[in-house]
Amino acid sequence: MSKIKLTKLSIIENENGPIMHALKNSDNEFIRFGEIYFSEIYFGKIKGWKRHSRMNMNLIVPEGFVKFVFYDSKLNYFEEYEIGLKNYFRISVPPGLWFAFKGLEKKNLVMNIADIEHDPSESEKKQLLEISYNW
Repeated sequence: MSKIKLTKLSIIENENGPIMHALKNSDNEFIRFGEIYFSEIYFGKIKGWKRHSRMNMNLIVPEGFVKFVFYDSKLNYFEEYEIGLKNYFRISVPPGLWFAFKGLEKKNLVMNIADIEHDPSESEKKQLLEISYNW
């Protein structure tokens, strides 16, 4: 059973430009505020693998289109999502899962609304080829 939650987000059209929802403190996935950071990923490039031991992530793609792959090493199970403005969702991810992501358009921007501030001691990384996945 998946630990990841996918939430459809609304985009409100506006004559001056759309308004894109992300996360409210009344959402079940909101635990607390740690920090928000952005990660740009170029077309065809892959960032990963990374696993957080304490951070809960809320991933949103406000620009471009990105493929996310999550790996549960305990269950040897992969889960994939492609999100962006064409498929506007929030992916809420608990700690303990490996993840990597690939840029599918020329410019792609990933936003993470995390429940803790960045702490390099609470995450670990692996090289892309260390987890066998056919990108």
